[in-house]
Amino acid sequence: MSSTIAVDDLRIGMYIHLEGGWLSHPFPLSSFKLSSADQIATLRGLGLVRVRWVPEKSDLEPSPAEVAARAAQADATAGGLTDTREATAERRRQLLSAQREAVQLCERQQAEAARAWREASDAVAAQPAAACRATEALTRAMLSKMLVQQDIGIRLVTGAGDRAAAHALNVSVVALLIGRSLGLAENELVELGMGALLHDIGKQEVVDRFRHADEHFSTAETNAYREHVSKGVGMGMRMGLTAGALTVLAQHHEQADGGGFPLRLPLERMSLGARLVSLIDRYDNLCNPQARGLALTPHEAVSVLFAQGRKRFDAHVLNAFIRMMGVYPAGSLVQLTNERFALVIGVNSSRTLKPRVLVYDPHVPRSEALVLDLEREPEIGIRRSLPASKVPAAALDYLDPRPRVTYYFEPLHSEEALQALAA
Repeated sequence: MSSTIAVDDLRIGMYIHLEGGWLSHPFPLSSFKLSSADQIATLRGLGLVRVRWVPEKSDLEPSPAEVAARAAQADATAGGLTDTREATAERRRQLLSAQREAVQLCERQQAEAARAWREASDAVAAQPAAACRATEALTRAMLSKMLVQQDIGIRLVTGAGDRAAAHALNVSVVALLIGRSLGLAENELVELGMGALLHDIGKQEVVDRFRHADEHFSTAETNAYREHVSKGVGMGMRMGLTAGALTVLAQHHEQADGGGFPLRLPLERMSLGARLVSLIDRYDNLCNPQARGLALTPHEAVSVLFAQGRKRFDAHVLNAFIRMMGVYPAGSLVQLTNERFALVIGVNSSRTLKPRVLVYDPHVPRSEALVLDLEREPEIGIRRSLPASKVPAAALDYLDPRPRVTYYFEPLHSEEALQALAA
């Protein structure tokens, strides 16, 4: 149960709750445990008289002498904080503007890549050599943006209407990022990227109703669907694809236990590129199936791959995939350790346990929603992932998860760099 306490009586270790939205104070969240005298001084500088606190969640310092010393320090520094509220609100607005700029840039790049993929794909039948050059150019353009010094993040973006383009880009982006993390050479990455972008190209020569697998297919219908692999290899040969890229097209439905198709190859006969694309293709189809009612959340999809796919997929590749995407991939609905609901919108590929989340706050407009980098918040984590059906309606409407999970990549910037971007 919470009660109110005078700001002058606050002590380190108290768990407090501030009314109002996050623009009204300089703290990452409205509910938190006081950990320093500077925080107490900041609260006094905001002009607050009383705040709510929760004794059950508090952990008060036992030493009266230490409390007195810290209170004295707070009193000494509180005098210059009269403008803290306004300055903090302005800083938050600048950071929010910078975050929006970064998101919009990422989404523009994804849309441009989707258009380039569609143009190359549409040219395959009539101009196969030109389509090959265009696909290679797209792959190299993505790689040039990935091969940077700073960390790369996987960003949830608003997907374009073209499902085939979104699927091809999802598979290629994740495959290239994992290939990069595994130390593949540039020519290997180019072959991997081209194979990933074109892995389903054979579906152009398959009747529409057989382009997506259906558990209710007859044997003849299943065989008609599976023909997209051989047709894709034929199209790739006419394009002049390299052997490495062609192998991805030929083997992207093979499985490590020999249960795939068309050749039921064992793991040792599959190329590394094909092992990567086979796994990522399965993940994306779990998140974005043809029948939307069967869609899993990204967290659920990762759980299925780990629980059911350890024999179907290369264990080394599966572990690299989970290290890259995180246990809570972008697009996952989660509840934080402070009970708040949030949507994972970005994952740092080198520190996946602390993603970036968009936090539900009924006191803040959706357009000004807090994006919290959990890497900067050691006391806050993710308690659990939730299906949409378990998220309260108001929070679900606010977080607004997209019906299609669409990814792109972005170099991660520091807070200072983001603010410079907004300036």
